[in-house]
Amino acid sequence: MTPVLHGPRTRLAAPAPGWTVATDVVVVGSGVAGLTTALRLRAAGLKVLVVTKAMLDDGSTRWAQGGIAAALGEGDTPQQHLDDTLVAGAGLCDAEAVRVLVTEGPAAVRRLIETGAAFDKDPEGEILLTREGGHHRRRIAHAGGDATGAEISRALVDAVRLDDGIELIEHALVLDLLTDVKGRTAGLTLHVMGEGQRDGVGAVHARAVVLATGGMGQVFSATTNPAVSTGDGVALALRAGAEVTDLEFVQFHPTVLWLGPDVEGQQPLISEAVRGEGAYLVDADEVRFMVGQHELAELAPRDIVAKGITRRMQETGAEHMYLDGRHFGEQMWEERFPTILASCRSHGIDPVTELIPVAPAAHYASGGVRTDLRGHTSVSGLYACGEVACTGVHGANRLASNSLLEGLVFAERIAADILDRDAAGKLTPRHEDTALEVQRVPLLASEARADIQRLMTRGVGVLRSAASMAEAAEGLAGLAAAHPDDTNKGESPQVETWEATNLHLVATALTAAARLREETRGCHWREDFPDRDDLRWNTHLISRQQDGVLTTLPQEQQ
Repeated sequence: MTPVLHGPRTRLAAPAPGWTVATDVVVVGSGVAGLTTALRLRAAGLKVLVVTKAMLDDGSTRWAQGGIAAALGEGDTPQQHLDDTLVAGAGLCDAEAVRVLVTEGPAAVRRLIETGAAFDKDPEGEILLTREGGHHRRRIAHAGGDATGAEISRALVDAVRLDDGIELIEHALVLDLLTDVKGRTAGLTLHVMGEGQRDGVGAVHARAVVLATGGMGQVFSATTNPAVSTGDGVALALRAGAEVTDLEFVQFHPTVLWLGPDVEGQQPLISEAVRGEGAYLVDADEVRFMVGQHELAELAPRDIVAKGITRRMQETGAEHMYLDGRHFGEQMWEERFPTILASCRSHGIDPVTELIPVAPAAHYASGGVRTDLRGHTSVSGLYACGEVACTGVHGANRLASNSLLEGLVFAERIAADILDRDAAGKLTPRHEDTALEVQRVPLLASEARADIQRLMTRGVGVLRSAASMAEAAEGLAGLAAAHPDDTNKGESPQVETWEATNLHLVATALTAAARLREETRGCHWREDFPDRDDLRWNTHLISRQQDGVLTTLPQEQQ
């Protein structure tokens, strides 16, 4: 991994910290990746502080419906899981990272069960397994039918709350990394949205920082991500000079409940497990259009299904397609998919008797902050895991239900690395922020958020072209002038302005990468370059910001 360059640090415009706190390790995020890291570090005696943007149990993990993939079933093997993952990743997976995932995954899931997570079981007490897109075997463990993420989150949150050695700061937006003159991590700044002693901007001094901030789905108008998923971790990493990679590979979930052409924000997900149990994708004439497009039909990898739905929408002029699960019967819907059933009915659709309108929406970022197999980024002392990270596992398209497993496995690896370095005396001592030069980034007004989302959805969504992305890039470049924040007028910044500024940086980097990659691969679909081009583009694109200038280049040119 390329070492970070030691130039001026770029940080958000913000008041000086009004309070400080010290810890060994600060973990930013409260999903499966962040809480697993915190629990493993605390078990070994380190002092840990968890920072989360909302409440402890409000991360993206609890929204995961399908499950967690691991070779737990009879006849299944890590090698078969690896093979399916490599196929879905369309040539850009790091094979060694995938091997780590699939070989360490089963034991990591069992440790999660020991922590308290209860998965659905058959009458003999064995874990029930189902299939999802891209998997050739039943290897998806689920809980509460379609509430797997909620159960995993519950178990981890309960364990954290029982450990009074883990300090917690909720309702806190992370701002920027603190570093010393050598570029080593010294902690971070954050803004706490509340009242009391820790209110407003503060500083956490730490020997290591673990980013587990989740995704960036709010960069698009329609997404399955919660409102807090504004790319804060990736934006922080870019401003700190860290390498970010594969941002162009944004997975659009094929089957998101279609609520109308003007609906924006978080949309209800119709889990891939519904298709795994035998639901069909059909058009308005009830034709199964995925049959013949792929050997797995509706269970093809997500990029293929999303493209299939989008093509059919174009061919028929429809705004959505349909998912048909009427043959399940009411009992199966109630027992296997109670959350989805309730969600559909709350919007006036009864899957027991009606077709479910669906369309693709932004779902998962396969790219993120570039890490090695132990979670190191290119900035000393800064780690990343979960959706904010790019470990190389997902390649150009994430295999269904690998995300929870990746967060679990690589969180344990990060904790092990931090503990090893601490035992060897290699973990940097806690030190003050002594970076000599800091460039302050002007903030965008909160109104810019909606414009960013519309530009990205129109120009860098499921269908991309040179013309559409040039329009998006031009629009993004003009937003700073169109929506300046009032911070420089003496007013204190608001959380929404920091979020809009983070979204703008992430959107700009994503668009630059997507424009550079002139091919169609995985979940990156170029209408003007419809074919995969291994000769030119079987490589990763790495973005970094230095002295306030963002660059994106192929890996071999770094």
